[in-house]
Amino acid sequence: MPQETERGNRFLTRIGPVFRKLKDAGRDLLPVILVITVFQLVVLRQPFPELLEVLIGAVLVIVGLMLFVQGLEMGLFPIGETLAVAFAQKGSLVWLLIFGFGIGFSTTVAEPALIAITQEAAEVAAQGNIISPGESARTSYAMGLRLTVAVSVGLAIAIGIIRILRGWPVHYLMIAGYMIVILMTLIAPKEIVGIAYDSGGVTTSTVTVPLVTALGVGLASSVRGRSPMVDGFGMIALASLFPMIFVLGFGMIFFGVEFVW
Repeated sequence: MPQETERGNRFLTRIGPVFRKLKDAGRDLLPVILVITVFQLVVLRQPFPELLEVLIGAVLVIVGLMLFVQGLEMGLFPIGETLAVAFAQKGSLVWLLIFGFGIGFSTTVAEPALIAITQEAAEVAAQGNIISPGESARTSYAMGLRLTVAVSVGLAIAIGIIRILRGWPVHYLMIAGYMIVILMTLIAPKEIVGIAYDSGGVTTSTVTVPLVTALGVGLASSVRGRSPMVDGFGMIALASLFPMIFVLGFGMIFFGVEFVW
């Protein structure tokens, strides 16, 4: 009997954190579920189509969110901080910048949201006769946008690393960057402006944010005189800013320059 009690306690100890994380994930999604339910049943006054599938989907979303957060805590955050500290201790600025560029480029290329929006942009451009309707033209246009954004994020992370090492205030970089965006918007073709602005948001998503945040915090923690709270954050802001500049430039090269006054 005592052995069974001990085994039961060990089982509860192991399974308890899982239930807590499921509870947290469900709590985070509860506002979304409530809004959808209220509008469906109260405003539209219609039953949910395929209610069973909706319920199963909601459960899968909660479980997926729980696993995603757990994966970040177990893998991406620790490895990002560890690599940043290791490169800082190594004392090689060149390798640190190459590492930062590589992280920014590779994570952005893998962003599902970026892949989706570039494919959609190519489809819309083909429908509007801006590019050739052929498959190769759409693929080339989408890949061009995708690589442009990826390069811009890589450079943003490299500049963010220099900012942390030098102690530059992030708001100076942001103010100067958005002034460049505004000026480029005045001469960029209108077909690219909306895509450029959206690209700043889709790049900072599920893959990029955890690694970049961990990189900044880990680097600031390992550099004497730098505060993880003050200096460790801000890379995501740069990673959102630079794609707008680069995609506007991509549009000016691809479509030409227009003056919007």
